[in-house]
Amino acid sequence: MIRIECTRERYETYREHMQKLADIRAALAIMQWDQETYMPEKGADFRARQIATLSELAHERATSTELGELMESLDGAGELSEKEQKNITLNRRDFLKQKKYPAAFVRKLSETVSKSFNAWNEARKESRFSLFEKELGEVIELKKEETRLLGYSGHPYDALLDEFEKDCTTGLLDKVFGEMLPPLKILLDKIQGAPVPDDRFLHGRFEKGRQWDFGMKIIAELGFDFNAGRQDLSTHPFSTSFSPLDVRITTRIDETDFNSMLFSCIHETGHALYEQGLPTSEYGLPSGEYTSLSIHESQSRLWENHVGRSFSFCKNHFPRLQEIFPESFRTVGVNQFYRAVNRVSPSLIRTESDEVTYHFHVMIRYEIEKMLISGDLNTRDIPGYWNESYRKWLGVEVPDDRHGCLQDVHWSHGSFGYFPTYSLGSFYAAQLFASAVNTVPGLAQKLENGNVSDLLHWLRQRVHALGRIWNSEEICQKATGETLNGRHFQEYLLDKYGKIYEF
Repeated sequence: MIRIECTRERYETYREHMQKLADIRAALAIMQWDQETYMPEKGADFRARQIATLSELAHERATSTELGELMESLDGAGELSEKEQKNITLNRRDFLKQKKYPAAFVRKLSETVSKSFNAWNEARKESRFSLFEKELGEVIELKKEETRLLGYSGHPYDALLDEFEKDCTTGLLDKVFGEMLPPLKILLDKIQGAPVPDDRFLHGRFEKGRQWDFGMKIIAELGFDFNAGRQDLSTHPFSTSFSPLDVRITTRIDETDFNSMLFSCIHETGHALYEQGLPTSEYGLPSGEYTSLSIHESQSRLWENHVGRSFSFCKNHFPRLQEIFPESFRTVGVNQFYRAVNRVSPSLIRTESDEVTYHFHVMIRYEIEKMLISGDLNTRDIPGYWNESYRKWLGVEVPDDRHGCLQDVHWSHGSFGYFPTYSLGSFYAAQLFASAVNTVPGLAQKLENGNVSDLLHWLRQRVHALGRIWNSEEICQKATGETLNGRHFQEYLLDKYGKIYEF
């Protein structure tokens, strides 16, 4: 009896320690969110210092001797539930990994990343990669050092991949892209040989305020809880969470491109619904955290593409759009609108690319990252390599750095190893959506009628509520009955675009 009480007391001490660590990380996330939304320009240098200080404090708490001894004493304790024991196992693995980082390295990386983000912002405004080259080079050198600190058995990039997708390797990704890209290229060739849907009416004049109001209504209809979150504007749309009851998303608005705001809103809402669906009782513990970046991305891609770009979604919302933007949509039919928002066309911008060519964008970034980390590509050569890759794979000419290698924020954040999860997320999304439609009675008809609540409930039960107690493949297995199978994604694209392009 005494042993049980001691174990329970130790577990509660561990829980309190991890929740305080989550508090620090939440404060850090708030500063980073503010940095990208409302922070005044002159606050950049002090903000870099403040973020570095909190990063260092979080690292110290995550690697404290007290925590290490506490988890060691609890590892294998028979009195703990399966979930509690899994929390200890996962946090102990995190702990041993974090111990490999010297505190000085953590602070230096944080300071460098903050400066890098500000440099990227300025470089993007002026469309001059040279304004970002030095800071990016410093980040890359630190990421190379990180691979040495963590260790790896194959490619050094594997050490960075593991941060976002556990057990993922370059060997696995090379295989995935090698198997997926050829059929995507065949599909793209078929599409390019078919008549092109007219989408000129999507590129007119769409007043900012009206776009914002429409986006906010869509977000609410999809299930986003505005009492537990908010949306703002930023240069690059993103989502962040301070707890399941405080989730922030951002969007950007282009008054000449209707697609930009709408689908970035839906995409980030998918991320936010996942965060709002995590169990509040498990705050600070693995059982209260998302499982991986690919599963997170599966949620955003599922809502953006399988719901937002579906014919049923267009049918249900297009009449409202005709009222809001009569000058653009009065003479357009819903079939035209559906074909237009799903138009396939090789383009420059990843976040605005179609479902078919999107993965070529991801692959190009993946290849560049691998070479930067291995030393096979110099920072100064990024624009040239980028432009040539877009010419080779997508047949498009990059006019300037803003529309080329400066379009994504990830490298300025030091997020090397992140991009591949975007493609994995799309593949998981197709499989999850297919399983939901096949297993939830009447779901297809409810979606036809604009009712998405049952879909959200299914995802909440089979994905969101599980935290990261299970890894990506285990969640996929539990939700769909099989591990990741690219066939579902290929069948989804062939069915959808075969009908749109009539082949």
